[in-house]
Amino acid sequence: MLFAVRTMLDLQDRMNTKVHPEWREQGFEWYRAAWIECAELMDHAGYKWWKHADPDLEQIQLEVVDIWHFGMSALLAQCSDIETLAREISADLAEEAREPGGSLLETTECLAEACLTTQSFSTPAFLSLMHASELSFDQLYRMYVGKNVLNFFRQDHGYKEGTYVKVWGGREDNEHLSDLLAVMDVAEDDFAESLYRGLVALYPG
Repeated sequence: MLFAVRTMLDLQDRMNTKVHPEWREQGFEWYRAAWIECAELMDHAGYKWWKHADPDLEQIQLEVVDIWHFGMSALLAQCSDIETLAREISADLAEEAREPGGSLLETTECLAEACLTTQSFSTPAFLSLMHASELSFDQLYRMYVGKNVLNFFRQDHGYKEGTYVKVWGGREDNEHLSDLLAVMDVAEDDFAESLYRGLVALYPG
């Protein structure tokens, strides 16, 4: 787990740096983005008792991954030592025996509350949300790395300039990504690099 957490932190740091080289000094409110994502998650969970809606587990889990992007950014902004931070996060997320801590909506609210009251991010509260959304750590890692690598790939192939081709052979890039994720070994040390190379090999540009 430690290696995977360190990898995710490094990827998030690299993406933030790509967007703004001095992102740590900008005072961005990462905690705010995280709790707003919590609200979006609740929409997919169907909190409106006055309107019928079936929870969309796939979208819920995607929102959890989005929350993780902002959560890691909030923690990275407060700790420049990625190795130390990786150990702390790994210790929190390794507590698989912990009780889930309530329903999906309740655990989402607990995480949002932690973001608002601390203006930071709580990994124990995030773990409870993972349990409630039926998202394992391996799934979190696979989905996070996949989305991060695709974002890098898009940026490197003209996304900002408007020259990036999102549809290849009648299928969107995220569909090609899903195909690669299905056959790659998440346990490999070069998982992220292999995924990027796989996209390069498929891309027609």
